[in-house]
Amino acid sequence: MVDRVKGKLALVTGAAQGLGAAHSMLLAQEGARVLCTDINGEGAAETAKGINDALGAGTAFSIQHDVTDPDAWEAAVDHARDNMGGLNVLVNNAGIGVAGNIETCKFEDWQRCFAINVDSIFHGCQKALPLMREHAPGSIVNISSIAGLIASDTMPAYNASKASVWMLSKSIALHCAKNNMQIRCNSVHPTFVDTPILDGTAKHHNIEKSVLMDKLARQIPLKFVGEPNDIANAVLYLASDESRFMTGAEMKLDGGISAM
Repeated sequence: MVDRVKGKLALVTGAAQGLGAAHSMLLAQEGARVLCTDINGEGAAETAKGINDALGAGTAFSIQHDVTDPDAWEAAVDHARDNMGGLNVLVNNAGIGVAGNIETCKFEDWQRCFAINVDSIFHGCQKALPLMREHAPGSIVNISSIAGLIASDTMPAYNASKASVWMLSKSIALHCAKNNMQIRCNSVHPTFVDTPILDGTAKHHNIEKSVLMDKLARQIPLKFVGEPNDIANAVLYLASDESRFMTGAEMKLDGGISAM
């Protein structure tokens, strides 16, 4: 299949690297125009440049974007309107992890985790929906985590924030459906994926990345760590009209972890 999102106008947060860069590239390859945003503005610009080099100028755009700032969201939505002519796909991908159990996690880290992982989606949907309504049908894709469905004693902030993304997505979906907006909202729940985040994790634990990958793979029934495009393919499906009857749902991409 080709051109699965032809004519779609997408905004992807956290697009400087990892999953966000993969989402942006695959959406563009399948026909969308994409606004790549990230607090790392140079990284977002690099992602957009790579897309334009591969697919032609004007396919991708970029903007520096603090997803915790409502004013920055207004600027991002305005950028989509001014440069792409509108918006009908919003991929809320930006997120962080926070270390520490319930006794050791610092409250300021808890707050920062919620600001980036949850508040960003509140602000983003609130600011983007008026423009998305003008260009319906549309789709909101919120990147949660399998950690939003299965808890760990070592990361209460991350667990709680990603569970909030899961339930917030359902509320948004029902609101849009009740008001006949023709805008869907779903959440995606990956487990371990080979992104630069794992490089930092290996460094934090002072082990080789290959050792970390082996340890993570042993926890997954399918016995391998995911690749960015394993998640981007799900985002592509949810962004496309192929999923027009799917809203308020969660897509688990966890190699079978949640089945145990």
